[in-house]
Amino acid sequence: MITLADLPLRADLVGQEPYGAPQLQVPVVLNVNENPYPPSPLIRHEMAAALVTAAGTLNRYPDREATQLRADLARYLGHGLTADRVWAANGSNEIMAHLLTAFGGPGRRMLTFTPSYSMYPEYARNTCTEFVTVPRRADFGLDAGLVLDAIRETEPTVVVIATPNNPTGTVVGLDVIDEVCSGTEAIVVVDEAYQEFSSGPSALELLDRHPRLVVSRTMSKAFALAGGRVGYLAADAAIVDACRIVRLPYHLSAQTQAVARVALAHADELLAQVRQLAAEARGFEAWAKGRGYAVIDSQANFTLIGRFADRHQVWQDLLDRGILIRETGPDGYLRVSAGTPEEMAALRAALDDLLPTIEGTTP
Repeated sequence: MITLADLPLRADLVGQEPYGAPQLQVPVVLNVNENPYPPSPLIRHEMAAALVTAAGTLNRYPDREATQLRADLARYLGHGLTADRVWAANGSNEIMAHLLTAFGGPGRRMLTFTPSYSMYPEYARNTCTEFVTVPRRADFGLDAGLVLDAIRETEPTVVVIATPNNPTGTVVGLDVIDEVCSGTEAIVVVDEAYQEFSSGPSALELLDRHPRLVVSRTMSKAFALAGGRVGYLAADAAIVDACRIVRLPYHLSAQTQAVARVALAHADELLAQVRQLAAEARGFEAWAKGRGYAVIDSQANFTLIGRFADRHQVWQDLLDRGILIRETGPDGYLRVSAGTPEEMAALRAALDDLLPTIEGTTP
């Protein structure tokens, strides 16, 4: 037997740990921003039928361009998009890997704004791209001056702006994105993983004005397809072509393509769940404010609450009661994903039970 220390591991990987939120078997799981509602029986039956059909050709490689899926995604997104301006991959993780492989790499930088998604530095590390960050404003928002100043200072080739931002749920206005894109030659990636939960407009509206703008999405949240692993982007066809150069052959399986197309065919039903989850999240925020917790107003399917003098202890106390949330974000805060009404009721009851014992909670 050998250990990692015995292997010629890349120097920048020495001491690193694999990414991943806890996957624990507890009654209430509210830590990874999943959609708690599985596809309906009708959708599941259609997915099963699509898989049976796909199984008839599993001896052959899948469509390496995912042509039909990309066409379906373009129709879903609207804004005059066509399949040649949409790219699909194994989750938005692989979308970011493709973008940074194409436009990052040694001697190049990726810029983003903290606090933000904890996978961003790993995307950069894995593609040998230098990772640089600049803090967001005190309200966790961004303005064009802040972003453009950071671009001038750091000279990135890729700029990533998450809206709604993970973990804060805060949004960035289209006017800011428009001004940033007009003021830089960098590739600007707007990460809209939670856009369907937001009441605001999408950066898709700006694509025709800015050929270096990329809008990244996922089917994991809104389409209840976290297990399906489908992410996608919309951009100029030239950016899609760059991703096609660096993608691995046949990167998206026939099964994945088939299941994703069924989900898209039932977009109206699945998006009704999105509206329900958004309402659940906003209702929890109002409840938490009423109990004296500090709440960062969110437009996603999650909420940051605090501030806790010892957030890990609160996290552990909730876990001891069978409720798993996420210990992430700014100091003193915990992130709660929206769940079913029953799950949220259990969380509220547990927090009420704990409140007298939580030290240092400030409104």
